[in-house]
Parts: sequence; C-alpha cells; structure tokens
Amino acid sequence: MSQTTNADGLPAVDLTDEQKYIFDTRGWIAIPGVLSDSDIVEMREFAYQLAKDPDSIPEHQRSPVGGPLQRLTDHPIVVGFMNEFVAYDPLGSEDGYGFRHEGCFLTIRPWGPGNKTFAPHGGSGMFNFPGNHHTYHAQPGKANSGLTRCVWELNEVVRGDGGTLFLSGSHKATFDRPASTNQEDSPLWDTYECPPGSVLFFTEAITHSAVVWTSEERERCAVFNCYNTIGSKWHTWSPPDEVLAEMPPKRQTLYRDVWCQDNTVNADQRKGPGNAFFPKQPVEAK
Repeated sequence: MSQTTNADGLPAVDLTDEQKYIFDTRGWIAIPGVLSDSDIVEMREFAYQLAKDPDSIPEHQRSPVGGPLQRLTDHPIVVGFMNEFVAYDPLGSEDGYGFRHEGCFLTIRPWGPGNKTFAPHGGSGMFNFPGNHHTYHAQPGKANSGLTRCVWELNEVVRGDGGTLFLSGSHKATFDRPASTNQEDSPLWDTYECPPGSVLFFTEAITHSAVVWTSEERERCAVFNCYNTIGSKWHTWSPPDEVLAEMPPKRQTLYRDVWCQDNTVNADQRKGPGNAFFPKQPVEAK
C-alpha cells in the first residue's frame, strides 16, 4: 500500500507522468527548489555545525540524520518517489513505509583538487544478479529502482561546479561503457544545475561518478540518503539509537528489521518473527 502522508502528517508528493518518464529513461532526475527558504537555512546551518563545529551539537545528534536533517529522510517528495520506484506495496501501510532508509552521509566539499576524484562506477543494472542490489527492473507501466540514492543540495549547484556526473540510460545498458567515458569531458556525461533546496534522485544501477568541485564561490553542501525495499539492505550504516528513539513512530519504520514475510507495521505479527519496534505476539496454546 502506498503511503499518502509522511511521519509529520504532510501529504506525499506524487511524481508527475513526465518526471516518471524522465527517471525511467535517464536513470536520474533533479527536482529544483523543493525545500522552503527557512528549511534551507536551518538545515544548512546544522550541516555546517556538524562538519566544522560538532561540539556545539548534543553528542547523540551528531549524525547526518540528527537535528532538522531527520526530516529529509521521509520528506513528502521522497515518500512520493519511493512509492513509485522503490517501495514493496504489500508491506506498506499508513502506519509504516514499504521502503527503508539504509544509508546516509553529509558532504561539504570545498574547491580544490583532491576533494573528490573522478571514478566512474555502476551501470547495466537490469542484468545484475540477486545479491547485487544495484539493480533496475521494468515492465510496461512499472519500474523498480532497487538501491536508490537521494541527494539534497543545500547550496546552489551551477553546471560545471562539480555536481555528480551520469551516463544517462546506462542503468539499462546492454553494451560495455565506451572508452571515451574514461575522460570526464566526454560529451556522453550528463550533469545538472539547481538552486539550493533541490533534490536529486538516481538509481545506483546507473554509471555515475563524483568529480572535483571547482567553484571558488560556494562549497557543495549535500546530504546523501540511500533507500532500498524492506527486505533488502546493502549498507552497514544505521542511525544512532538515541536519534531513532526520538523519531515519530512512522519514521522509525524506515529502520525496522530486514525481512519480507509479515513485516507490515501494526498487522498481526503472530506468523512472523517480530522485531524491536513491533515484537512478536505470543501464540496461545491449543
């Protein structure tokens, strides 16, 4: 079941038909100007504190899901995107998500060589075997992105600054990547530009690469979140226990244990193994 609201009670923002088409054909999409001005200021301030003055933040909140950044994990546009491309509907309900948040990090990237190197990776995700979560599956009218990255850009990104590079369509590629793409100035590489408060979605099944940040006017300040279906996990990351405990109950379901059978929030758990948030109920003796 697709979720109609997030943990804060805000309505999910469904993708338009055009946005779904762009993501399916390219493997990535940048949606500009999603966050309000007040959210941008609050979140960027916290991000810089976390990176440059962590002692000014309570210890348990020193995390890329700490403070106001927590709200990015199930922002309404994230819920809408995940409902369409990632969630496993039978395990979703209005009480819990059918997708999981399984990785997060913050980057504040200054100008200068060495801050991030060009290193293309990924691609041809339609042909990856189970166990490699960098997959993409599609049939007429429906697609699933498997491991999916969501990047919140808290500073402006101008084309050529050093935003993430993509080989559009390579998540479905049947041929090997051409040698020309070993150079970052190959015309086959795509990228984006956006105002602060924008969000970038891409499937980890696409060939992509970081690149040196070149702007001397601004740093790249971005939160990288990663998502998967309920029964799958690629990263070892998990949120701090104290932060998790302070989240609204629905947001906590982004981090419930990894399995599929009966892993529906607030459903009868007697047939399933239970977990830390929704424990197994005892079965009465007959």
